[in-house]
Amino acid sequence: MMVFKKSKELSAHIEELKRKGAEIGFVPTMGALHEGHLALIRESIANNDFTVCSIFVNPVQFNNTEDFENYPSTLEKDLNLLEQEACNAVFLPDVDEIYPSGTENLQAPFDLGIIDEVLEGKYRPGHFKGVAVVVKRLFDIVQPDRAYFGEKDFQQLVLIKQMVKQLDIPVEVVGIPTVRTSEGLALSSRNLRLNPEQKKLALNIYKALSFALIKINESADLKEVKKYVLKQFFNHPNIRLEYFEIIDEHTLLPVEKIKKGQKIRIVAAAYVDNIRLIDNIGIIA
Repeated sequence: MMVFKKSKELSAHIEELKRKGAEIGFVPTMGALHEGHLALIRESIANNDFTVCSIFVNPVQFNNTEDFENYPSTLEKDLNLLEQEACNAVFLPDVDEIYPSGTENLQAPFDLGIIDEVLEGKYRPGHFKGVAVVVKRLFDIVQPDRAYFGEKDFQQLVLIKQMVKQLDIPVEVVGIPTVRTSEGLALSSRNLRLNPEQKKLALNIYKALSFALIKINESADLKEVKKYVLKQFFNHPNIRLEYFEIIDEHTLLPVEKIKKGQKIRIVAAAYVDNIRLIDNIGIIA
């Protein structure tokens, strides 16, 4: 596996491969890799001639300094995992490599619109601007034909697809279903911060989504579903629900009544003690 730390060296290598007709797959990550990331890597390897994984903890997408400082780092393990999966290259830039002019006056590369106003956008001000900035920069460096993102960060996936469309970037954005533990907990790098008791508590997020899914399939009143879920979280003193919504996948806005054929996402964010977790489940009505 090739290791690049400089963008110019990686870009030059990619350009040479493309001249020979190779198709490039790209998986951007912040490290602390788990089976969810590896599912993206495998999908890229299966559908491209050359796969690049980047590991870069992007400081400008954190609206909480403590969250940034506590973000897990397992670089040696990550590199071993990528080697085992036969990933072709890993990009390990530092902050100056990604932001040579600094991070003070960065602007979103396109109009974020409602994405920046609801759900994660509402509760994490500036987060999606930081995501858009770094992904655009990485796309410029890697020039991938396809890029892979997990559906666990569903709103982020919507953001990237909209950015590619608005800016006419020649990359196919591929969403991969959320990978879960056998109990249903969505895999996340932040799970490394959970102790066994906290992991049990975190399962209540998935249970709430699953309950809502069952009730939607039974054509239950959505207001009653939400009311029940909020009540369940209120009974858990060590879980603080930030939001729970049943939204339209395209508009990201809450739905009051589901239409046949409508693509729906049941989304939630909650704190288990001081660790913030998100999850979602998709359904076609």
